[in-house]
Amino acid sequence: MGPQRAGLLQLELGIFTFGDLIQHYPFRYLDRTQIYKIGELHEDLPMVQIKGTLKRKQLIGEGRKQRLSAVLVDDTGEIELVWFKGVKWLDKTLKNFTEYLAFGKPTLFNSSLNMAHPEMEDTAELKHESSFLQPVYHTSEKMKVQRLDSKVLSRIMQVLVNMAKPHIQETLPQNLIDQYKLMSKQEALVNIHFPENADKLQAARFRLKFEELFYVQLKLMRQKVVRKADLKGQIFKNTGALTEFYKNHMVFDLTNAQKRVLKEIHKDLISGKQMNRLLQGDVGSGKTIVAFLSMLMATDNGAQACLMAPTEILAEQHYTGLKEYADKLGINLGKLTGSTKKSERNVIHEQLQNGQMQMIVGTHALLEDVVQFQNLGLCIVDEQHRFGVAQRSKLWQKNPRIIPHVLVMTATPIPRTLAMTLYGDLDVSVIDELPAGRKEIVTVHRFDSKRLRVFGFMREQIKLGRQVYVVYPLIEGSETMDYKDLTDGYESITRAFPEYQVSIVHGKMKPADKDFEMQRFVRNETQIMVATTVIEVGVNVPNASVMVIESAERFGLSQLHQLRGRVGRGAEQSYCILMTDYKLGKDTKIRIETMVRTNNGFEIADIDLKLRGPGDLMGTQQSGVLDLLISDLSKDAKILQEARFAAQELLDEDPTLEKPENENIRLHIRSLSKNTVNWSRIS
Repeated sequence: MGPQRAGLLQLELGIFTFGDLIQHYPFRYLDRTQIYKIGELHEDLPMVQIKGTLKRKQLIGEGRKQRLSAVLVDDTGEIELVWFKGVKWLDKTLKNFTEYLAFGKPTLFNSSLNMAHPEMEDTAELKHESSFLQPVYHTSEKMKVQRLDSKVLSRIMQVLVNMAKPHIQETLPQNLIDQYKLMSKQEALVNIHFPENADKLQAARFRLKFEELFYVQLKLMRQKVVRKADLKGQIFKNTGALTEFYKNHMVFDLTNAQKRVLKEIHKDLISGKQMNRLLQGDVGSGKTIVAFLSMLMATDNGAQACLMAPTEILAEQHYTGLKEYADKLGINLGKLTGSTKKSERNVIHEQLQNGQMQMIVGTHALLEDVVQFQNLGLCIVDEQHRFGVAQRSKLWQKNPRIIPHVLVMTATPIPRTLAMTLYGDLDVSVIDELPAGRKEIVTVHRFDSKRLRVFGFMREQIKLGRQVYVVYPLIEGSETMDYKDLTDGYESITRAFPEYQVSIVHGKMKPADKDFEMQRFVRNETQIMVATTVIEVGVNVPNASVMVIESAERFGLSQLHQLRGRVGRGAEQSYCILMTDYKLGKDTKIRIETMVRTNNGFEIADIDLKLRGPGDLMGTQQSGVLDLLISDLSKDAKILQEARFAAQELLDEDPTLEKPENENIRLHIRSLSKNTVNWSRIS
C-alpha cells in the first residue's frame, strides 16, 4: 500500500485507517460457487464460471483494433472467448490444450454465444478452491484509472483481514450474542469479505447490521435519557387564555388526534423538563392550530413563542391565519422576514427584547444575532427538514437562562423506521386524521395525448367557481431549462383559456412579485396558477380544487404527495391530475400507481423509502445518523426493531452501563468517533 494508493483511498472513499478499510464492505458478490457446463449457458445469465480446454487461440487484426480470440471446449459444447485489451500479454500467457476456469458474462453475437474479457485461471495453478463468493467493492473512476479496482481492493482486503483477525475485539456482551444467536465480531468481519458459503454470509450480514443499528439506537436513547434528566424547561401551568380561546373564539372542533397531541404537548410543558417533540401530520391535518394553541400555553405563562417557516409565502400565510386569533385575545403577534422594512424591524427587535411582543412568526430572519428575546419559552419549526440543524441551533440559544421548549413540525410523513433512527431522541406525536368535512382528493393519471380533455375538465371546474394549479417540474441542474418549460406552459395555458386570468410563480421571481401573484390567486382575481414547486409548501387557497402536475414522472413520490396537498383544503371535492409521457420506467409506474391508489402519507412515505433509500429522503444534514456502513433502513426494518428492543432492554437494566458484563459496550462507545457534533438537543 504505497502513498499514492493510500491518498486515493482517502480522497475517493474517505478511508484513512485500517478500521475504515475493513469496514468498507462489499456491496455484492459474484457467485463462483457453481461451475456451469457450456451447454447450459444462455445470454440471460449473469457472470458465470465455466471449465474447459482452450483451443484455437489466435490474434486477429492489426494495431489498436487487434483482438485475441480463443475457443473453450467441454463435453457439452464450445464457446468463443474474446479479448480487446492486453492481447499480446494474454497471447503469451494463455496456453492451447490447457484446462482453464473462465469467469465472465455469456452474450449473444451473430447468433452464437461468446464471452468477452473473461477472467482465466489455469486449473493446475489454482490458489483457492474454485467454489467461492467473490466480493465486489465500490470504487471510483479515478481509482480504476490508477489500477485500484475492486479486484485489487479484494487482494488488499485479504492481507488486511488475515493481519487484523487476531486483533478484532468483541463489541457486544455475550448475553446479547446468545439471545439473538449472533455470529462473533471476528467471524463476521472475515465472512463479510470472504464468505465461506452463503449461510455464513447471511449470518455475517445480520450480525454487522444488528450491531450498527443497536449502537445508533443506544446512542439516541441515552441522549434522550440524559436530556430528560439534565435539561430543565419552563413550567407552563396557566391555561386561562387557552380555555377562553377554545370556548369563545374557535369556530370549529378539534379532531380527536389534535386533542391527543395537545395533551401530549401540555404534559411536556408542565413537566419541568425541556420539551423536544416532533409533530408529524399529513398535509391539511391541522398542525397550525395545534402550534397556535401550544404558543398560547407559553404566552399565558409570561413567556414568548416563535414560529419559524422555511419560506416567506408560508410565514405570511401563518401570520395571516394566526393574526386573526391573536387579535381576539389581545396578543401582540409580529412577523419578521427578509423583506420586512428596516423601520418595522427596529420596532420588532425592541418589542421582542422588552417583552411587549409575545409571539412572532418568521423565516431565517429570526436566526440573526440582532434578534433578542426577553424570555423565549417555545420554539416551533415548521417543515423542519428544510432547515439545517446548525441553523436551528441558533434559535435555542436565544434564551441563555433556560433552553426553550422545542416543537418541530413536518407534513412530510416519515416512515417509522426512519423516524426511529433520525428522531429516536425526540418524542413523536402524530396527527393521523383529517378535519371533519374534508373529502379525499381524487387522483387520476392522464397521458399527454389526453391534454384537451384535461383542459375541458379544468374549464368545467372554473365555471363552477373553482381555481386550478398547473405545476411544472424544476429540472435538476438546469434552472434555465425549467424556466423555459414554465414559460411555454404559461403561454399554452393563456392561449387555451383566453377568457380567464392566469398567475405565474417561480423561484427566480423577487419575493414581492411572487407575493403579489400569490395574493391575486388567493383573492380569486386569477383563476389559474402556473407555478414550479415553490408552491409545494404551505400555500392555503381553499377555493383551489384542481391540481394538474405536468411531467409528473420527474417528481419524487413524497413531493407529488406534498403538491397534491395544496388542494382539498375546502369543503368541495378536489382533484389531482398527473400528466405523463407514455414512456415510464418501472419505479415511475409504481409512484404514479401509488398516488392514484392512496392518500395516506405514511403509506406513501414507506413506498418512497423503498424506492429511493433514506439518504435521498432526508438530505445529508440529519446529524450523521444515516451514515450507515451496511444497514439499509428501507430493507432492514425487522433488524432495526430487534436492535431497538435490545438497546431499550439493556438501558432499562443498566442505564449508566456500569455492569461488568457491559464493558464491551462501554469500550466500543469510547472508541466511536469522539469528534462528531452532538445535535441531539436540536434536531
